[in-house]
This record gives sequence, C-alpha cells and structure tokens, in this order.
Amino acid sequence: MKKDERRAVSPWNIANILTVLRLVLVPFFVACLLLPGTGWRITALAVFGVASLTDHLDGELARRYGLITDFGKIADPIADKALTGAALVCLSVLEELPWWVTVVILGRELGITALRFVLLRHAVIPASYGGKVKTVLQIAAIVLYLLPMVPDVLRWVVMGAALVVTVLTGLDYVFRAIRLRKVARRARGE
Repeated sequence: MKKDERRAVSPWNIANILTVLRLVLVPFFVACLLLPGTGWRITALAVFGVASLTDHLDGELARRYGLITDFGKIADPIADKALTGAALVCLSVLEELPWWVTVVILGRELGITALRFVLLRHAVIPASYGGKVKTVLQIAAIVLYLLPMVPDVLRWVVMGAALVVTVLTGLDYVFRAIRLRKVARRARGE
C-alpha cells in the first residue's frame, strides 16, 4: 500500500467506543458526586477512575492499532474536558475547591480545545510531555478531592502543581500554534 493510500477506519471502533463511554459516564459521575453520603462519594470516585482509564486506553488503542479517526480527534478532547470540567465544577459547587481554580483550569482547557479545532484543518500539534503531566496531575488532584479524609494540604499541593502545569502547557501550546501558523504561511508564500 502506498503512503497516500490509507485504509478506511470505521468510526465504530474500540477506541471511539471508549471515548463515547467516557462521555456517557460524566452525568452518572456528577449525580454520584452531588448525592450526599460517603458511599456516593466512593461511587463517584470509582466512576471517575473508570472514565479516566478509558482516556488512557482509547488513545493507546487508537495509536497502536491505527484506529485514529476524525471523530476520535474531535470527541476525545471533548470527553476529556467534560470529565475533568464536570469534576472541577462539582467540587466548586460543593464549596470544596475555590471557583477561581476551576475558572483558570477550564479557561485554559476550553481555549486550547478551541485552538485545536481552528488548527485541525491545517495540522495537529501533538500532545507534549508536559500535556501528559498536566493530565496526570489534574486527575490525581481530583482523585484527592474525591477521597474522603485526605489532608487539605496534600490536596492543595497537588492541585497547585496541576494548576501551574496547566497554565504553562497552555502557553506552550499557544506558542507552538503561532510557530506552526508562521511556517504554514511561509509555505504558502504569504
């Protein structure tokens, strides 16, 4: 098969099904988190854990088995942001996490997601190592907030690290997008 010939990949593949599952789990997670009681809190944690695992698995399967689709490129970041965004908003609604933290993180995530969509027709900027660290830190921080009886100082240290890495990787992404745009313009002779 020549390089230009690509086999058609069905959007109904295991990677995309896992992405859709993550989206479906978000409302269930929110309901469990907002219900009172330690049992519901632990259930919310379990649902968040399963959903977070699908984030890792869908990307790994898509890359390993050539299951990358346009649907996946769009749905995966939406599912990621829906899960972490729902967690952050709920924690702020429950007055466990200050709103300014939620606003900063969601502002960065939504801004970068919008930038990805703008760039999608020109090129894809691959996830950086820092982006992967950001995701791990955000998930770890949220897990610490979901766990009952974790010392506040531990929650704040991990959330603070997540916040710093989130902002720095957002700035890095913007700078890489600007460089990519300049290269694309030069290539077109503008």
